Amino acid sequence: MKVLVPIKRVIDYNVKVRVKSDNSNVDLANVKMAINPFCEIAVEEAVRLKEAGTATEVIAISIGNKSCQEQLRTALALGADRAIHIETELALDALNIAKLLQKIVEEEQPQLVILGNNQLIAITTKLAKCLLH
Repeated sequence: MKVLVPIKRVIDYNVKVRVKSDNSNVDLANVKMAINPFCEIAVEEAVRLKEAGTATEVIAISIGNKSCQEQLRTALALGADRAIHIETELALDALNIAKLLQKIVEEEQPQLVILGNNQLIAITTKLAKCLLH
């Protein structure tokens, strides 16, 4: 069984978040980024399935700029077999992310897609619903 695990790049949970001086957004300059902890749990669960012999391959996927490669390498270090990076500089909404993931699902034909669920990150909840359709 092939397992696909989308991962999201977020500010590391140990970092104190700073707001830009003009209050327009979060200041990401020199901020440590990490895999969303809930996505990391999803990768770990997929690796557990592989170690138990249920899954044959674990594929991590991330959509974003070149910086996402660091989180994909972390997923590989956790035990994922392959990583797919869809590079874009655009800030995509849940529907567009789901459409991109749907194309990957059609190409890769995984039997299971594991999403890290976090009610605080609304896009994850929306993404799961969009991906089902």
